[in-house]
Amino acid sequence: MRAFAYQRTTQIRDALNLVAQHDGARFLAGGTNLVDLMKAGVESPARLVDIRSLALGEIGETPDGGLVLGATATNSAVAADAQVRLRYPALSQAILAGASGQLRNMATVGGNLLQRTRCAYFADPSEACNKRVPGSGCSAINGAHHNHAILDWTEHCVATHPSDMAVPLSAFDAVVRYETLDGTREIPLSEFYLPVGNRPDRETALPDGALITAVVIPPTAVARKSRYRKVRERASYAFATVSVAAALDVQHGLVQDVRLALGGVASRPWRARLAESALRGGPATAERISAAADVEIAAAEPLRDNAYKVTLARNLIEAVLTELAADAGKEGNG
Repeated sequence: MRAFAYQRTTQIRDALNLVAQHDGARFLAGGTNLVDLMKAGVESPARLVDIRSLALGEIGETPDGGLVLGATATNSAVAADAQVRLRYPALSQAILAGASGQLRNMATVGGNLLQRTRCAYFADPSEACNKRVPGSGCSAINGAHHNHAILDWTEHCVATHPSDMAVPLSAFDAVVRYETLDGTREIPLSEFYLPVGNRPDRETALPDGALITAVVIPPTAVARKSRYRKVRERASYAFATVSVAAALDVQHGLVQDVRLALGGVASRPWRARLAESALRGGPATAERISAAADVEIAAAEPLRDNAYKVTLARNLIEAVLTELAADAGKEGNG
């Protein structure tokens, strides 16, 4: 491992100044992703600014009834929070579906959103990877890509985003709050992750040197009726092959609101807006749910070895929405 400087700070302004004043400086929270990448030689920050002592670990309500998740709140704390479990159950389920208990105790909200792909070619400095070295190529396209993207990829990168947490946050229209030396800003999660394009190394719209301070989830009534389902290659501690976060509100047989997002299929959490539009306002029948899944997956462009993901994603959408519709029927709303 290359030598690096380490500093701990208790003030947001001090942390921002330290990163701004030193080339190659990075914020360090739980370190569950960054430290691994440093060990592999993928990341080599010259200075780490430890932000775990900043007052950013609270989970609280917004004035309008939403929730604020502090950036250094641990994954475990968010998953166990009573209001998260009651009002956004898919978020708690998604967190508990990811990693081990020990990792969840260290990993943070901000770090989870910024974690980088688990593509094996990205993690191997001997391989070509445009995300790691722009312009070097993408070994995954013609290599081992059975677990890679089927939506919105380009010839420059076919990697997927690894976060479980980001999938329900996308479905619930979460907003990322961040701090710069010029003040506080917010950006919708739908705009936070950048399309692959020809620069897959540019993953988010976060300005250089900015510090995520919180994630804000707006009040979303339908989120109380939500579920997260994850398919993976082994029973635990594995990243999603395909995952679905869904919420469905059915009143008098008609879909009043629906939220749907996918993980494991693209370089970012995939908000399934086409499927949502196909369902909203009509009856929650098996035929309409099936048609909505077809509409969303129609744009998929599988690679040589991952066409199975098209069927898997479609069936997973259908299964989770069907279960939610059945729950609505049992409650007398179907």
